[in-house]
Amino acid sequence: MMSIFFLPFISSGFIPRQNYNKDCLLEEAGLPLQPHRFNWSHLTPLELKDRSVGLQTASTACGKPHFTLEGHKFLICGGSIHYFRVPREYWRDRLQKLRACGFNTVTTYVPWNLHEPQRGTFDFFGNLDLEAFVLLAAETGLWVILRPGPYICSEIDLGGLPSWLLQDPSVKLRTTEKGFIQAVDRYFDHLIARVVPLQYRRGGPIIAVQVENEYGSFYKDRKYMPYLQKALLERGIMEMLLTSDGEKEVHRGSIEGVLATININSFGKDSFRYLHRLQKNKPIMVMEYWVGWYDMWGDHHIVKDANDVKNTVSEFIKFEISFNVYMFHGGTNFGFINGATDYGEHRGVVTSYDYDAVLTEAGDYTQKYFKLRKLLGSVVALPLPPLPKLTPKAVYPPVKPSVFLPLWDVLPSLDEPVIAHQPVNMENLPINNGSGQSYGFVLYETFICFGGYLRANVQDSAQVFLNETNIGFLNDVDQKLNIPEIRECQLLRILVENQGRVNYSWKIQGQQKGIVGPVTINGIILEDFTIYSLEMKTSFFERLRAVPWRPIADSHPGPAFYLGTLEAGSSPMDTFLSLSNWTYGFVFINGRNLGRYWNIGPQETLYLPGAWLHPEGNEIILFESSESGFDIQTTNIPKL
Repeated sequence: MMSIFFLPFISSGFIPRQNYNKDCLLEEAGLPLQPHRFNWSHLTPLELKDRSVGLQTASTACGKPHFTLEGHKFLICGGSIHYFRVPREYWRDRLQKLRACGFNTVTTYVPWNLHEPQRGTFDFFGNLDLEAFVLLAAETGLWVILRPGPYICSEIDLGGLPSWLLQDPSVKLRTTEKGFIQAVDRYFDHLIARVVPLQYRRGGPIIAVQVENEYGSFYKDRKYMPYLQKALLERGIMEMLLTSDGEKEVHRGSIEGVLATININSFGKDSFRYLHRLQKNKPIMVMEYWVGWYDMWGDHHIVKDANDVKNTVSEFIKFEISFNVYMFHGGTNFGFINGATDYGEHRGVVTSYDYDAVLTEAGDYTQKYFKLRKLLGSVVALPLPPLPKLTPKAVYPPVKPSVFLPLWDVLPSLDEPVIAHQPVNMENLPINNGSGQSYGFVLYETFICFGGYLRANVQDSAQVFLNETNIGFLNDVDQKLNIPEIRECQLLRILVENQGRVNYSWKIQGQQKGIVGPVTINGIILEDFTIYSLEMKTSFFERLRAVPWRPIADSHPGPAFYLGTLEAGSSPMDTFLSLSNWTYGFVFINGRNLGRYWNIGPQETLYLPGAWLHPEGNEIILFESSESGFDIQTTNIPKL
């Protein structure tokens, strides 16, 4: 059957006719070569000291193209791990598990929005220490393929682009428009200076760098990709450059002289047809083989059969196709970083980025892991490293919040609100040194003296209040609400949440959040707004400690904060928070944002890394937008 799959390649000259021997005849028939074991023991960052040529492409005596590393034939067996989705304390564990599974390369995206949260202010510290992650990969014996964007998709907010790019409507994302390119150049000046010393020929583990990501599905500007290629080269990138696209869009995302790779869900007879038309004499690289998929709120948890994954990887190896498993370990969309889709209705990506990957969200082994380890162990010459120990899990005593703080009580402790004649969208608020607000909530207040039909373009969802009474909801689809007649002027409050910017498609251009445009009642434009930014950063929770909290008597309607203490004992371990009797909100542990919970599912538990817990008592705060629950349970088994 596999020979049928490859007949299009053979008949169209995929294998040139020269220097025939037994292997050549097998290649011509579209059949795998005779089984043999790969010996890469001398081709690791720790062993390979004399370096000159790096990752290259070459051909066998029969004319079959393949990769070489320092002149030695090399098959890339990669797995994706995103350092920004994994607690830094667990990087070593996850990389060691990748190595012990038989992989030789780790791939990672680089999120611009996290590294430059404010224009000109860069963050490469703590969990965002890219250089430390790359060097740790080398120490573990892994090569690195870096995917620095500027756009990365990755189911992250705005595909990894910083939200301050949306301040000026004339800035056209992912094009050579002046405003966008200038921002990219400033970012690359800072980022690539960090990357250059980590390249293969400089003694580092980076063997290849990807130019942007899946531009073939966007393709707004044919000059854009060559511009980025030049930008990387001029700043000192000397290793192999790659592009990565869907199998049918590969020709539109490619660059002359740059190796094209594809992303696929399964191995089929047509998987490589378009790639072959584009480049006939280059080795095949599957940059993303999707071993699972991400989940959306209100949908079901998506899984992929472990045997299907093993069989597909087996075919890659059989035909000596280099590949990268996406994801080997997905991790978590901590905080507000999740992306979204919009195919007629906005839908956010869940907090967990488990992805039904080879390792679970918490780094545990799966059937996919054991099947791939057995497969890869059978084709390498030397025994694989021993399996790292499992990360222990714990179940802690339930946490019953003892005090709460209505959102309205918090407002006097916030920074000075913005006073504006008309509503200002999140990105254009004059805060954060002119970079606006990226994530979280915005509260808009104005006085009204009459009722009627309220209209507001809210992105993405909003609760509407008269004084402190909830009178309804708005979202990106339902933007009209009836306000009852009132006898005297009252305070209209609209609390708007950014539930994640679209991370894929042309719609990234219009992802402004908050209230976009005027607010009207019966067509009359409302004016004179007081606007509060609720980013809920660490400093915000430090201020909350100085605010008088109220004792909890019964269930209380939100929005409100609820405070309790999680007792973790003397040796904290990983756990999962179960919030089955709560409705919707976010969890903060010792000031860290674990992410969103929502009773519509599919995700029912939130991953809490033990590395983020203190011995004994830990402050846990829930921001619940609806009805409060009774307690917070923990479990050692996730429910996704």
